[in-house]
Amino acid sequence: MACPDCESLRSVGVGDHTLHTDSPATLDLTPYRTAAAEERLADTVDDCKRDLRAYVRRRGFVDGGRLRPLDETVVAAAELLQVIDAFDRLRSATDADHAYVLALLRDADRGERPGPSAVTDDLAPARGLGDANAADDYRRDLLAWLDEHPDPEARRTLGTLRERIKRVEALEGDVPPSDAESLVAAAREVGTSLREDDETALAAARDRLR
Repeated sequence: MACPDCESLRSVGVGDHTLHTDSPATLDLTPYRTAAAEERLADTVDDCKRDLRAYVRRRGFVDGGRLRPLDETVVAAAELLQVIDAFDRLRSATDADHAYVLALLRDADRGERPGPSAVTDDLAPARGLGDANAADDYRRDLLAWLDEHPDPEARRTLGTLRERIKRVEALEGDVPPSDAESLVAAAREVGTSLREDDETALAAARDRLR
């Protein structure tokens, strides 16, 4: 994640040894919604991916030592980055594929996205990779936070999460969308357990990852 001052892409100190991985960032997909409405989305795919990468790179989940949740805008942006690339490479996109991309473009910067059942077969692997990437980004920040706030059981659970993420990566995202979304849910549950000292949330993550 980028330092707000020096653009270093890793956690930085705020004050004395205070972990900080987040940087100010906004995501505005208006230009790409306009392009889609004018049937020239293909001409803006590279710019859209550039903006999505910049947003995801700058977002982190520890702010001045405070652990933050994995918000849906980050997850939607990580998915859209994969989906719009996959859509651009489809030889014969269906109306359903097009509608799914439009739904993501419409709502991702507001922290909303279609549910797993709405994903088309052609775009399901892209959603899988997006979910895996978002869960892995959060996992890395949780591990950094755990360096200063040890919790062996949470660390073990994050190890199991990494194993599941690696499986999805090896399959290039080609898993049922509900399975991919469970990675995000498990990462969030570990985060909740640490932020709120909630053992129930950690148990839920362990159960989900089984």
